[in-house]
Amino acid sequence: MPATPAWPPKSAPRLFVAEALGEGRSVALDGPQAHYLGKVMRVREGDVVILCDDVTGEWAARVTQAGKRDVVLEVAERLRPREAVPDLWLCPALLKKDRFDLVLEKATELGAARIQPMLTRRCVADKLNAERARAITIEAAEQCARTALPALAEPVKLDALLAGWPEDRILFFADENGGEPAAAAFTAGMGSPAAILTGPEGGFDDAERAAIRAHPLARPVSLGPRILRGETAAIAALAVWMAGAGDW
Repeated sequence: MPATPAWPPKSAPRLFVAEALGEGRSVALDGPQAHYLGKVMRVREGDVVILCDDVTGEWAARVTQAGKRDVVLEVAERLRPREAVPDLWLCPALLKKDRFDLVLEKATELGAARIQPMLTRRCVADKLNAERARAITIEAAEQCARTALPALAEPVKLDALLAGWPEDRILFFADENGGEPAAAAFTAGMGSPAAILTGPEGGFDDAERAAIRAHPLARPVSLGPRILRGETAAIAALAVWMAGAGDW
């Protein structure tokens, strides 16, 4: 007898949608998502598409209408609930566009709960295209089969970030001047809400470093004997923390 086809097909495209999903609901897609399904993936009526809504989880849906400008799907079955996400924020200083794109992408893949971009005196960039940044995180989540998206905040200045810092969240400061080895510090802080703070291309200046170290919840950590580029520091620190948390 022929083998039963896998359900859903492994080749089914994946998309995040804005509306809440539920069994039997109809979802109409237009714009870039419809173009992707119709022109790139060439879906037809009856084909399966995997949908996620960042609230209820992951669902299999069938195409009921594949038009030139829109695609309509009927939600058939929930495959997975929204994944549990470790309570870790990443607070990276803004970098040049291509390098910060990499931080957004890899932070999403690694499972950051929130990305809080930060402005420092030595930042080369001072703006973030929020729509483009969000698109990068969504595409990364779709590619690595995440069912949750990181919250993406507007950039804030370092002094404002420190002034409004939550009283219950550890702030691990990746300080190029040294600190406790990151892996040991992260392990000691497991179980508490946490965040990782990383710097810009030129590093923090002396006044900024002093202000961070003076914060009662800041814990300076070392990422090793080498000076890492901004994007490398953010990604490496996040990977080390996730490994300690058992999420990587």
